[in-house]
Amino acid sequence: MTQEDQDRDLPFKLDLARLDALLAEILLEQEGEHVYQELKAIPSLGGSGDAAAMLGRLTPVAASALVRACGFYSQLFNIAEDLHHTRLDRAERRADTSPRAGSLERALMRIKQDGVGFSRLNEVLSEASVVPVLTAHPTEVQRQSVLDAHRAVRRFLTRLHWPELTAEDEAELMAKLKRVVLALWQTSEIRHFKLTVSDEIENGVAYHKLTFFQALPTLYERLGRRVKEAFGETPELPSFLRVGSWIGGDRDGNPNVDATVLRLAFTRQAEVAFGHYFAELAGLYRELSLSARRVEVSEGVKRLAEASPDVAESRREEPYRLALATIEARLAGSAKATGLPAGGRYPASEPYLDHHAFHADLSLLAASLNAHGSGVLADGRLGRLIRAVDVFGFFLMPVDLRQHAAIHAGVVGELFARAGLEEYAALDEAARVRVLGRELATPRLLYSPYVHYSEQTEKELAIFREAAKIQEQFGLDAIRQSIISNCASVSDVLALALIGKETGLIRVDDAGRAVSRLNLVPLFETIADLQGSADVMDALFAQPWYRELLKSRGNVQEVMLGYSDSNKDGGYFTSQWELYQAEKRLVASFDQAGVKLQLFHGRGGSVGRGGGPSFEAIMAQPTGSVAGRIRITEQGEVISSKYADPDIGAGHLEALVAATLEATLTEHQVDASDEGVFDELSNDAFTAYRELVESPGFMQYFLAATPINEIAKLNIGSRPASRKGLASIKDLRAIPWVFSWSQSRVMLPGWYGVGSAVAAFLARHGEAGLERLQRLYRASPFFQVMLSNMEQVLAKADLSIARRYASLVTDGPLSDALFARIEGEWQKTLNAFHAITGQAKLLEANAALSRSLDTRLPYLNALNLLQVELLRRLRAEPADAEVLTATHLTINGIATGLRNSG
Repeated sequence: MTQEDQDRDLPFKLDLARLDALLAEILLEQEGEHVYQELKAIPSLGGSGDAAAMLGRLTPVAASALVRACGFYSQLFNIAEDLHHTRLDRAERRADTSPRAGSLERALMRIKQDGVGFSRLNEVLSEASVVPVLTAHPTEVQRQSVLDAHRAVRRFLTRLHWPELTAEDEAELMAKLKRVVLALWQTSEIRHFKLTVSDEIENGVAYHKLTFFQALPTLYERLGRRVKEAFGETPELPSFLRVGSWIGGDRDGNPNVDATVLRLAFTRQAEVAFGHYFAELAGLYRELSLSARRVEVSEGVKRLAEASPDVAESRREEPYRLALATIEARLAGSAKATGLPAGGRYPASEPYLDHHAFHADLSLLAASLNAHGSGVLADGRLGRLIRAVDVFGFFLMPVDLRQHAAIHAGVVGELFARAGLEEYAALDEAARVRVLGRELATPRLLYSPYVHYSEQTEKELAIFREAAKIQEQFGLDAIRQSIISNCASVSDVLALALIGKETGLIRVDDAGRAVSRLNLVPLFETIADLQGSADVMDALFAQPWYRELLKSRGNVQEVMLGYSDSNKDGGYFTSQWELYQAEKRLVASFDQAGVKLQLFHGRGGSVGRGGGPSFEAIMAQPTGSVAGRIRITEQGEVISSKYADPDIGAGHLEALVAATLEATLTEHQVDASDEGVFDELSNDAFTAYRELVESPGFMQYFLAATPINEIAKLNIGSRPASRKGLASIKDLRAIPWVFSWSQSRVMLPGWYGVGSAVAAFLARHGEAGLERLQRLYRASPFFQVMLSNMEQVLAKADLSIARRYASLVTDGPLSDALFARIEGEWQKTLNAFHAITGQAKLLEANAALSRSLDTRLPYLNALNLLQVELLRRLRAEPADAEVLTATHLTINGIATGLRNSG
């Protein structure tokens, strides 16, 4: 590390020293000298025998305290690290150095350098759509109460660096910081109750108050300003960047989501949106005290002022305040019409027809200010509120529906059966497409209110009917997508279309044309489905009825790609390459059909589930696959790490926009002549991976050598860990699959198979083969990102610790055989990485992550070793509640230390 790097890190080191000192004080005061001394000894902790001896020296209560202290260190370290990254980012902006990757400045500079003019950029912006989608997938192990305390710690650490701080100020802030850290220590970080979907809804909407209400309007302002600086013209900026959600609409594998839950999601979201608008109107009321003696106002503002419910004598000469009172009263009427408390300071009056009418009244105020010499007042709070209303509407964020294709097929089968039609389940694909086409072409419905249907069918139909009501109440943008999990055929898409027709979301007009209020989104997840995705879309586009439906949706078709299940199915390399290939084939298919493509990337937090930096991931997509439109899932612990802080959240949102623009308007893809190399590598990686997971006893090994069963008992989500029993990995949801390997420090889904693939390639092609891989690493964004993400996983893995977990498998020969295979593949993969990249060690070019791991690994490793011993005891005494609690604390602590763990 250079002297300059050390100087830049001084504030970070100071923060760590302060937090270390506070943690030491609290441990001594709360847990005593014994636990404190054990914690100090952690960095020198050796093998599992040391962990067992440590547990033997401590009472169960003291052992839990030690485990908590290790995890607690990771929590505090993460806060200080995130704060330091924000500090460095601001320093770079102040220094006016070369713009960094992921910034708007860098993206616009590259676009301009590539010869793209303003008109083309403006065209892309006018049709763009960038949507991070929050999901409730259960890898966020920390409670909201804990996250709230984290934000307080960050706030006080920030203030401790204020240059004008006095010694008295510092002492007061340190006292406040200690109170927060003590309260955090005395707060249970484990939920002693199962999360419900309503809890997940509450967690999801919390990020709007924390980040999105502030960050999104500000980002639009920055983008408009940066484009004008770069191109000299002001762009059209429709609200193309929004936040979406699955929470309350995703039923796939979650039996707890129904029509009532969907309604609850929108009721709570509307409450948050209206609360924000009322607060902002109150702020504007305080600001816009302009007197009619000093300013002119437009006729529109005069009309609003004349209708004002504010009759105070002191307001007679303040037209903007009078107009704001009228707006607030009408907004109160809208809230009341939505079933919410009226809110605001004035009695509810005539409600707005929709949020567009509310937006129009606010725009009248802005236009009047601009026209009469007060434009600067329109650019602040008012401008941000106008943008917020356009982005969030009255429903805060659109909610996607999602269900498994087999459930849709079951509903259709029952509708057919009760109507006396064909036995749908017995039909082949061609027959299914034929009979579905027949029913979709007629306005006649199959459902009858006088016929009995199963609970599953009634539940599914009810959620779609509720979606139609929500659209009527909040607007069509409230629910735009219905996603088909495990989609593999044209009939899977048409089955959803039939359900939409039965519930009023799709209709057949008088001319026999299909008109849809919903995007039907196939989700291709397995390797086979990815390979066949373009063929499915080709066949779907050949259906005249479906082409008419697409016209009603702006001729845009969304396709979702599954990173998690494709990885579980084919391993890391094959998943990444087949996703890339599927995108290329889809681009060609859509171009041939004249249909606009919007891809929805189902990325998780960990590398094994498609995780990694969003900017690099988007830039590594094939040319033509982004085209100004992209949606990406934000899952589990990634949501809080990205969006719990407004500065960090703004940076991630900016990176999404920058990457979308740069990927759309610059060239970047694998050369066609190199595709054969990746095909070859993928085939060998797939073989190695499938040989492992299909080997005899593999599931027995996995269930024993990871804490998967203990994770299933941890209250970190409302859905079960699997859709059914656990006979094979096919039955297991991708999230606990990755989460378990992360806990045991194998990190297998993020690297396994790559070593065998490279070794086989070099055996066939020799030195020339290595030179070609090295050239590809320098030239191919796809290969760079794939290896960079793998490098981070390899750096966090630890096979010596993983061997301790393997010792939990009671079948010794099975454990030895499978661990030897995993360890051998690990070494091959490590060798392959060094050979291709030329790096002498992992993270050689990533000083920040290297420093981060060096600091936290001693405590993380200790947690792993303690977890192994606790698992051993728990499995011997399954009813021991104290050991189970301590085990869950280790799961929390390891997940916190790894950060992107599932």
